[in-house]
Amino acid sequence: MKTNKQVEIIIFKKVEKELFFLILKRSPRKGGFWQPITGGIEEKETFEEAATREIGEEIGVISGIKLIDIGYSFEFFDHGENHFEKVFAVEVKPETKIVISEEHTEFKWVSGQVAIDQFLKYEKNKEGFKNLIKFLNQIQS
Repeated sequence: MKTNKQVEIIIFKKVEKELFFLILKRSPRKGGFWQPITGGIEEKETFEEAATREIGEEIGVISGIKLIDIGYSFEFFDHGENHFEKVFAVEVKPETKIVISEEHTEFKWVSGQVAIDQFLKYEKNKEGFKNLIKFLNQIQS
């Protein structure tokens, strides 16, 4: 059974020192908008367990996952309920094969700024990307 807690996982890769971020287009019946991986947490499941499960379900990546807690979470109101969402990131190898689920119709690898400016619908998703980019810049300095 799902709870009112959710996870967001931003997948990224480095190609010749440049960062690219994975965005997924939801199927028309799920809104048809672009976003990172998201999903609900089931009862007795940790945020980390849910994030790992969602990565497998939504893009087929099940091995070599190392979650990065970027220290960002937020609350939002949807369907008459308050929700809490924690954001993680995962770096994948450039050659990682992405196999999207039926929840999505396509995926793209784009720069963080392109994701924020041209694709992401929700302000909180955009903030997640901004926080991840800031986090990655801090650890690379």
